[in-house]
Amino acid sequence: MVKIPKDLGDKDMFKGYAEKETFETMFLSAEEEPRTVIKNKIKEDLNTAYLTKDLQEKIGKLLLDLKMDLYKDGIIDYEIKVKKVGMDIVLSAAANKSKART
Repeated sequence: MVKIPKDLGDKDMFKGYAEKETFETMFLSAEEEPRTVIKNKIKEDLNTAYLTKDLQEKIGKLLLDLKMDLYKDGIIDYEIKVKKVGMDIVLSAAANKSKART
C-alpha cells in the first residue's frame, strides 16, 4: 500500500499530474485569454492601419536620413514633433538644448 505524505501544498500534491484535454477544458482555456491584450491589439491596429509596409519603409528611411543630418550638425539628443497642418502631417525635429554636442 502506498503511503500518502501529509502537510503537502497544492503544488506538491499535483506535481507530475497532467490533465487530459477534454471538450470542456479546451473552451475554458480559450476563454481565459486576457481581454486587455485583445483591446490593446485592436487599438494598435487602428493606429497603424493606414501605414502600409511600403509607407513604413519610406518613413523609416527618411527618419534615418534626418537622424544622420542631425548627427552631422552635432545634434545627438532631439525629439520629433508631429503636427497636422491643413491636409498635411508634418514631422519636425527639435534639439534638446541640454545635451547638444558642441
